[in-house]
Formats: sequence, structure tokens, C-alpha cells
Amino acid sequence: MTVFDAKADLLRYLQFARDALLWKLDGLGEYDIRRPLTPTGTNLLGLVKHAAGVEAGYLGAAFGRPFPEPLPWTGAQAAENADMWATAGESREDITGLYRRVWAHADATVAALAPDTVGRVPWWPAGADTITLHHALVRVLADAQHHAGHADILREHLDGATGWRPDNSALPSADPAWWDAYRDRLEHAAREAAEKTRD
Repeated sequence: MTVFDAKADLLRYLQFARDALLWKLDGLGEYDIRRPLTPTGTNLLGLVKHAAGVEAGYLGAAFGRPFPEPLPWTGAQAAENADMWATAGESREDITGLYRRVWAHADATVAALAPDTVGRVPWWPAGADTITLHHALVRVLADAQHHAGHADILREHLDGATGWRPDNSALPSADPAWWDAYRDRLEHAAREAAEKTRD
């Protein structure tokens, strides 16, 4: 018989996203993990930095368990969007190490509290600022998976590397010729659909 454990299930999938975010940095130089790859500046190391701040807030401060280290890019004095990129003075090791410490702190919060524990999100409007641990965990998981998807696309754009996890690509083929034929098929279908709408 399977035992239902919502916290364990949510943490398991959150950990998949955390690991994916860090894995997408592997093998890349400092420039490639930092450089803006979209018109809005999305970059790999910035995604990790952002995820650390989200977890520290929702699975720490919101439940009266603030992360013990300062996160200078958060709070009222922080520059706009400062959590989405790394300065030249913030090393890869600084940010990835911080992320690992934040997630250990977040996991301790989840372990210590019941799913229906109510917290308060300081940056939400007064009167609409309460949250349960379950809701916070779902929110953090959704955010981490969202950004792991961004990281997957950014990494593919950089050097063609793809996959969900090092031990599971979740892709139907590793053969570049297969992918060329697949892209050609999609391009043909897109052009055919566009032609139909012109008629």
C-alpha cells in the first residue's frame, strides 16, 4: 500500500528542479552562465540567484524562520531586478553554495511545520498576506520548475545540451540527424498551416 505524504512528494519534485538549475551551469564558463540570452536579460546564474531568494522568502521569512545570511539583492534598498543577475563580484560558487544552504534551510522549515501552518508574506499587501506552508511549498515548486524550464532552453541555445536530469534526458533521441528531420517536419507543418490561413 502506498502512503500519501504531500510534503515528501512536493519536496521530491522541488529537488528535481533545484538540481536541474545547478546542472545547467555545468561545463560552461563564467561568461556563458551570466550573459543575457533573452531581450529581458534572462541568464543561467541569475535564475539560480532568483530561486535562492524565492525559497528564502517563502519557506523561511514567511514562517518566522528567516534565512540567517543576508541576501543583499532583496528588500526595499535593492536595485530593481537585482535578483535576476550576478554581479562580477558574485562568484558561481557564492551563488550556488548559497542556493544549497537556502534549500537546506527551506527543507528544515518544511520538516518542522505542519502543511496547514499559517505564515505571513511580508511583501504581500496587508490583509491579504497569509499563506499556508502547503501553499508556499506549491508556489516555490512551481517557480523552481518554471525557471528550470527556462534554464533548459537557455542551455540548449548556448551549446545544444539538453535534458531533464543527467540520468534522464526525457528526449526521444540523441541523434542529431533525427532532430534535423524532426525540425524540418515541424517547419513544414508550420508553413503549411500559415498557407491555409492565407487562403
